[in-house]
Amino acid sequence: MTDIQTTPATAADPTVAAGSAQFLAPVVLGLQALAVNGKQAHWNVRGANFIAIHELLDQIVDHARQAADDAAERIVALGLPIDARTSTIAQKVAPTAVPAGFTPWQEIVRDMIADMDAVIVDVKAAIEGLDEVDLTSQDVALAIMQTLEKDRWFLFAHLAE
Repeated sequence: MTDIQTTPATAADPTVAAGSAQFLAPVVLGLQALAVNGKQAHWNVRGANFIAIHELLDQIVDHARQAADDAAERIVALGLPIDARTSTIAQKVAPTAVPAGFTPWQEIVRDMIADMDAVIVDVKAAIEGLDEVDLTSQDVALAIMQTLEKDRWFLFAHLAE
């Protein structure tokens, strides 16, 4: 009989785990920041398109939180911890474009797109890097990219003429 206390949590190769964490950890941090900043934007958006943007931002926040959870859980499933405390996020993620106070909806949309673009850079790097490391982790990054790009498109559509 196997002693559950001494059985490793995962059968993953430590090299695969470390490589996956290297690419997914920045994605987790960026998505966590996007969720916080998206809520900030949600509370402070103003203007004629208020309700549409306000509600869309809630969806984007929910998607960012879920995606961060998916990426973090992949890292943990491979046997490594994740540090996504607010202090870590503040140290490792570039400052947000989203302002602190009431802001016209057009500016909020542009700022949120800029924040999303910063996360997309990390997700693209994860997709490319994970191709050689772990295809299952790459699938997680691909799913995150699909949702991020769709949410970005929904925001951008408010600015397009």
